[in-house]
Amino acid sequence: MSTTPRVVVIGAGIVGANLADELTQRGWTDITVLDQGPLPLTGGSTSHAPGLVYQTNGSRTMTRFATYTVEKFKSLDVDGAWCFNQVGGLEVATTPERLADLHRKQGWATSWGVPGEVVSPQRCAELHPLVDPERVLGGFHTPTDGLAKAPRVVTALMRRAQARGVVFRGSTRVVEVLQQGGRVTGVRLDDGSEVPADVVVSCAGFWGKALGELVGMAVPLLPLAHQYVRTGQVADLVGRNDELVEARSPILRHQDRDLYFREHNDCLGIGSYAHRPMPVRLSELPEVSGTSEAAMPSVLPFTEEDFAPSWEHSKALLPALRDAKIDTGFNGIMSFTPDGGPLVGESPDLAGFWVAEAVWVTHSAGVARAVAQLLTEGRSELELHGCDVNRFDEVETTDAYVEETSQRNFVEVYDVLHPLQPKLSPRDVRVSPFHARQKELGAFFLESHAWERPHWYEANGRLVKELPPEWQPPSRDAWSAMFHSPIAAVEAWKTRTAVAMYDMTSLKRIEVSGPGAVEFLQRLTTGKMDKSVGSVTYALVLDGAGGIRSDVTVARLGEDLFQVGANGNLDLDHFRREAPDDGSVQLRDITGGTCCIGVWGPLARDLVQPLTRDDFSHEALKYFRLKHAQIAGIPVVAMRLSYVGELGWEIYTSAEHGQRLWDALWEVGQPLGVIAAGRAAFNSLRLEKGYRSWGADMTTEHNPHEAGLGFAVNKKKTGYVGYEALARLDPESITRRLACLTVDDGRSVVLGHEPVFLDGEPAGYVTSAAFGHTIGKPIAYAWLPASAVEGTSVEIQYFDRKVRATVTAEPLVDPEMHRIRR
Repeated sequence: MSTTPRVVVIGAGIVGANLADELTQRGWTDITVLDQGPLPLTGGSTSHAPGLVYQTNGSRTMTRFATYTVEKFKSLDVDGAWCFNQVGGLEVATTPERLADLHRKQGWATSWGVPGEVVSPQRCAELHPLVDPERVLGGFHTPTDGLAKAPRVVTALMRRAQARGVVFRGSTRVVEVLQQGGRVTGVRLDDGSEVPADVVVSCAGFWGKALGELVGMAVPLLPLAHQYVRTGQVADLVGRNDELVEARSPILRHQDRDLYFREHNDCLGIGSYAHRPMPVRLSELPEVSGTSEAAMPSVLPFTEEDFAPSWEHSKALLPALRDAKIDTGFNGIMSFTPDGGPLVGESPDLAGFWVAEAVWVTHSAGVARAVAQLLTEGRSELELHGCDVNRFDEVETTDAYVEETSQRNFVEVYDVLHPLQPKLSPRDVRVSPFHARQKELGAFFLESHAWERPHWYEANGRLVKELPPEWQPPSRDAWSAMFHSPIAAVEAWKTRTAVAMYDMTSLKRIEVSGPGAVEFLQRLTTGKMDKSVGSVTYALVLDGAGGIRSDVTVARLGEDLFQVGANGNLDLDHFRREAPDDGSVQLRDITGGTCCIGVWGPLARDLVQPLTRDDFSHEALKYFRLKHAQIAGIPVVAMRLSYVGELGWEIYTSAEHGQRLWDALWEVGQPLGVIAAGRAAFNSLRLEKGYRSWGADMTTEHNPHEAGLGFAVNKKKTGYVGYEALARLDPESITRRLACLTVDDGRSVVLGHEPVFLDGEPAGYVTSAAFGHTIGKPIAYAWLPASAVEGTSVEIQYFDRKVRATVTAEPLVDPEMHRIRR
C-alpha cells in the first residue's frame, strides 16, 4: 500500500498528464487525475494545440523547460507512432530590426545551450522550400526544435502513469475543494462523491481562474482566442510528406506579421496573433460533451474577417499558397498572464492547493518536472521566480489589471521588445508620494510591478554640457540607446561629486514584529539578527540546498520590531509560510504606507544635518546603523546604507509626510547642487560597487560562494535554513563564479543574457550590465568558469559581433570603502 501523499490533479491535458508521469517517476503513485472532459481529448487547449515547440527564450528557465520537453517527448511514442517530430525551427526576418533581433535570439540560444544559427535568405529557402527568398533578409535556424503531437503525448503519458498506478477519470467535474484547518483534504465531484487528497494541483489551463476561485485564490490569467487555419491541398507539398510523418520542413515563424506555419501532410497550418485580442468569458463557453472540434469548449467559431489580412501576408511570404484555399479554421482558447509567464506554486492561504497554469505545450514537461520536484523534494532544480504564482503584488491580480496586461501581452507576443521596455498601459497604477515633484522635473518613468520609477530626469539635461571630459559618455548603438539618456551620466557624476536624491519607495518593505521575531529571522537568514536595537544587517535567505532564495536588509527598530528590505512579494509569501503558528510573529507589508528617499553623495551630510537637531555625524550614526530622527519636523527612520557606494542614508517616513520630506530636502539642497537621480544612474553606480541584484545576478541555482556573497554568511552562526548544505561546500572548490567584466573598447554597452566566450567557446552568460560612468567604460557581470580569474580575456557576443572584455577585480570603485564610511 502506498505511503506517499494522496494527490488529485485537476486537468488531464498536457500539463496534468506530464505531472502524473513526473510524480510517479519519483515514487508518488497514489494519484488521481480528474477532467471534466472525455479522455483523452478533454476539450481543453491541448486538444487543439498545433504543437510548435520553439525552445529559445530570453528566460533561461523557460528555455530549459522547453529543452526538457523536447528531450522527453522525443522518447515517447504511441504504438510506434511519433510524439515529437524534430523537424527544426526557422524564424524569418523581413525587416532589418527583426534580423537584428534574430541575432539577439541566437545569442540567447548560445547562452542557454540550444544549437542555432542565423542563416541567409537562400538557406531559408533550402530549409523551407515554400519560403520566397526575395521576401526575407535572413532567418534563425534551430535544428532541435520541432512538432509535438500533443494529444498523442497525453495518451503516451497516461498509459505510462496508469501502469504505475495512477487513476484517470474523465467526464468528472470538481465542484468543491475540501479543506480543514487551512489544508486541503480532498475534492467533491459533480456527482456528490469525494476524492480524499493531501495535495490538489490545478492543471486546468484557462479554467484555472475558476478553480482558484473555489479556494479564494487569485489566479491571474485571461483566456484569449487565437486563430488557426488549415489550408486545402498545397501543390508544392504533394508527395513531400505522408500521413505518418506529417511534416518534414521546419516549423516556421513570420513574426513581422505575427504568423507561424507548420505542415499537415500536403496542407499547411497557419496560426495568427495579428488579430484583435478576443477575451473569453468561461460562462459563455459550451459544456464539454464530446471530442469533436464542434463540441470542444476551447474551440470557438472562426471569424474569417479577422484572418483576412494574415492570409494575404501568408501568400506573400509563401507564394505556393496563392493557388490554395483555406479549408478550415477556428479560434482556439489559450491562457495569457500579466507578464507572459506561467503560473506555478502553492496557494498562499490554503496549504496543499497548487497550480500549474498558463503553460504552453512548449514548456509543459519542464513545468511538470519543476512542480514534481517542488512537491517531492521541496525545491526545483531550476529557479522559478519568474514563474511563481505568488510573484505578483495584489494590484497585479485584480481583474482589471489582468485583463488589460494580458491582452497587451497577446498583442506584443511576437514584437521585438527591449529589455527595459515598459508597459504602455495601465500606467500610474502605483506612484510614490514624490510623483508630482518628479513629473515637474521631467522624470522619464519606467514601470516595475505597477510602480512608476524614474529612470532619469530631463531637468538635469542642462548639466550635460557641464560634464568634465572624463565623465562624457560615449555614443551608443541604436539598441542600447533605447530607454536611455546621457543624462544618466550627469546623475551619476552628481552622486559621486555632490549629492542626489533617489526615490526608493517601490522596494518591498516587510515589518516583522512580536516576541518570536528575532528567532524567526535568525532561522531564515544567514546573518546574526540578535544585535542591538539600531543595527542593520545585510543577509541572505537560502533554501534547503543552500541556493540563494533572496538577499535582504534587516533593520532592528526595536526589541521585537524589524523592518526587512526585500526583493518582492515572493519574500513576503515565503515569510508568511515560515511564520510560526503560535502568533509570536506578525508580518505586515508596509511598502504602500511608507516611502523612502536615498540621499547619497559626498555632500549628503551637508544637506541633511541643517534640517535636524539629531546628530548625523559618522560617530553618531555609523555605517549599517539606523536612528529615529526628525528632519524638518518630520519623524523619520534614517538608515546608514548605500547601494551606490557613497555617503548617505535611506530616509524612511510614512506616505503622508513624503512630499513634505522631499520638498524640505530639495530646498536645503539647492545651494549644494542637489539633483534628483533615477534608476539608470543607480544601476551604473551599484555595478561599479559590485552590488548584486537578486533575480538577475543570482537565484536559487547559485550558492553564496559562487555569487561572491560569502561575506553575508555569518561564520559563527548555525541552524539557519540552508546551513547544513552550505557547511558541506568548500568555498575554494567552486567550479563557477559571478565575475566582473570590463569592456576593452570602452564603448560597447551590452544589456544582459548575452553569451560569453572563453578561448573561443561559449562558457557563460551576462547577468547585469551598464556603462560605468565613474570608470569610463562598460561593465558586465557574468557567470563564468572559476578558472576565468582576474585578467582573463573573454568575448561577449552582442548581436552579430564579438566584444572583447577582461575579468576584473571588484569592486571597481573605492574598494577600501572610504567614501561610504566618511
